[in-house]
Amino acid sequence: MQKVHSDHSPESITHSLCYLATDIRTPSNIGGLFRIADALGVENVYLAGTSLVPPNSKIRKISRATEQHVPHLYAENALSTALQLQAQGYRIVCLEITACSLALSQAPIAKGDRVCLVLGAEKDGVAKELLEIADMTVHIPMYGVNSSMNVTSACAIASYELIRKMASN
Repeated sequence: MQKVHSDHSPESITHSLCYLATDIRTPSNIGGLFRIADALGVENVYLAGTSLVPPNSKIRKISRATEQHVPHLYAENALSTALQLQAQGYRIVCLEITACSLALSQAPIAKGDRVCLVLGAEKDGVAKELLEIADMTVHIPMYGVNSSMNVTSACAIASYELIRKMASN
């Protein structure tokens, strides 16, 4: 029998994973990132550049109001934010298909790592300057005719795998 929402009791687990969402201008994508972050215990969402930011009724609808519970900050400059996080001990991991990117399953993430997952707009991807300072760039292998997937879908897959790696070993 399916449970009802009132049966859920949050565990309040937070992982050392944050998102740096750059130039994501679609409300459903931003709302989806907040919903994923809440579901998986992501510690913070950084919205940068031209990314939409709460409060926004469309973001709230898609996020199911999780933007009220997930810590988030806006930073105009994604590169300076990434560099600050790197200086604080976060490994900068860009989610992007490049000539040098690793399959997500092969990413050398270990227990105890702190990770900032960098996400770019679907059309333009992650900016070159972020790729250049990244500790690694990862991709999700695609087996169909399309070479990529929606940023929120990719974020969910990447987050789950990164958290699994960060918690094991």
